[in-house]
Amino acid sequence: MTEWHLEHDTAYERKTLILLSLGFGLVGLDRWIIAPLFPFMMRDLRLGYQELGTLIGVLGLAWGVCSIVMGRLADRIGHKRILVGAMVAFSLLSSFSGLASGFGSLLVIRAVMGFAEGAFTPTSVAAVGEASYPTRRGLNQGIQLSMFSLMGLGFAPILVTQLLRVVPSWHWIFALSAIPGLVIAWLIVVFLRDTERTASASAADVVAADPTRWADLFKSRNVVLAMVAALCSMAGIFVVSAMVPNYLIDFLHLAPQDMGFVMSAIGFGGVSGAIFLSGISDFIGRRPVAVSAFVVATAALYLFSITGPSPIRLFVLLFIVAFFSLGVLGLLTGPVATEAAPDGFVASAVGLVSGAGEVFGGGFAPVIAGAIAQRFGIESTLLFAMTGLVTGALVTLTLIETAPRVRRSPCSVRSDGESVVIDCCVQPRKQ
Repeated sequence: MTEWHLEHDTAYERKTLILLSLGFGLVGLDRWIIAPLFPFMMRDLRLGYQELGTLIGVLGLAWGVCSIVMGRLADRIGHKRILVGAMVAFSLLSSFSGLASGFGSLLVIRAVMGFAEGAFTPTSVAAVGEASYPTRRGLNQGIQLSMFSLMGLGFAPILVTQLLRVVPSWHWIFALSAIPGLVIAWLIVVFLRDTERTASASAADVVAADPTRWADLFKSRNVVLAMVAALCSMAGIFVVSAMVPNYLIDFLHLAPQDMGFVMSAIGFGGVSGAIFLSGISDFIGRRPVAVSAFVVATAALYLFSITGPSPIRLFVLLFIVAFFSLGVLGLLTGPVATEAAPDGFVASAVGLVSGAGEVFGGGFAPVIAGAIAQRFGIESTLLFAMTGLVTGALVTLTLIETAPRVRRSPCSVRSDGESVVIDCCVQPRKQ
């Protein structure tokens, strides 16, 4: 099937990008503010490090499962309703975290919050992809996905520690976190529109076609490869994010302030990589960028593992690791998944790829790394992370190239394993 869109609404593309980038940034902020707040929560709620790992893991598992399910639902009922409902839900749940009286209630809140954020992720990425002009899709989705790292891993620790100086307790920070999400949800109601296909399709027609088309996702070579590669990327960067703080203090004996400085490289490296790698892949191709990213991230992590207690060198190397590992993750869950999806199943493909990565990388990989650290030493976890990145390089070597510019076509190309769906646009005079 070939669709010809004679006009492209650039203004709507920009509004969608801005709104959903801010929304995804709030997903990262609400997910990760618990980490810098946890030292203060530990005293009040009588929690330990085991509880911290469980709280982070349960959100990742819930996120992954819901991404797979809700991506499919978004293709059936439309993007807008999912986006608004999910944003309202995870914003309110983030504020409810401040009302938790113990580990049990906090665990339930974080799990449900993971479901809401998992619903928002594939739906928002698909909405940005469909609003984008095909040759700008990689850049736009890279900008959107980069906001997770910028706000969640970069600004969150700074924001939280500054707010603690002016608010009575950590409870208030959770309460305040709901406000920006509710504002963005209202703006989505006002400005975002569902695609014509989604809005006009009857529920009966979509449901009747759904079983066959859902199975088509697993026939798509790039969808399956992106799922495996996303597992590898998350196994690398999530293990690093979880274990490196202890590695820096316990193994390299850095001061806590130096550890914080080094760890900030993950947030700022991640945002830079997500924008740059997805953007440059529009010009040189998805496959070479993905393979190169895994290779460079592996090399940088190896150099990191043999570097002594030098905060500046460690910062630079960790920045490079995050730049390429989080950058390739954005590439896989954004442009690669979007262009690999059967027509009308973009959110389903994005949800499947990001969900599979979250279940393993966000849930199981840190647990495995913890067992490795307990038995063989904290430094051994870096070898585990490197193994994931090396495997990712091998997997992405077999990707099918789908970047429109590289294929010398102004069209969006999607391969479903047996056929190729081409969505062509005629370039308007002013973009």
